[in-house]
Amino acid sequence: ALIHGLNRHYYSIAIDYRKNQLEEKMLLNLNKKQWSHGLALDSFDTHCSGNQVAATKMLKLAESYTKSVQEEQKLTAEQLKTRHVGKQDPKRHLESTVVELMSNNIVQALGTAVDEQAM
Repeated sequence: ALIHGLNRHYYSIAIDYRKNQLEEKMLLNLNKKQWSHGLALDSFDTHCSGNQVAATKMLKLAESYTKSVQEEQKLTAEQLKTRHVGKQDPKRHLESTVVELMSNNIVQALGTAVDEQAM
């Protein structure tokens, strides 16, 4: 900026560029997923290992939820209010893990069935 003699006026230059409708449409479609993206299957090995990881995570969360329910019976009403402060809620995490696992398995099974019918 100093070489061109702009000094501090360099930062006050108004930059105005307008795109036409076709350019906007092109830029909006730049990072869009293809229609066939949903039909792409994971390899069986990665899907199987993901299921195993999710199953062990669900086992740990189920154990911690059981422990949490047992502790809940021993606590007073005032202690129940502040019981989960600063801790993760095992019930909520267990539910989200189950939903994620089920959706992944359903997508994989449907993709396999569509792939099988197509071939």
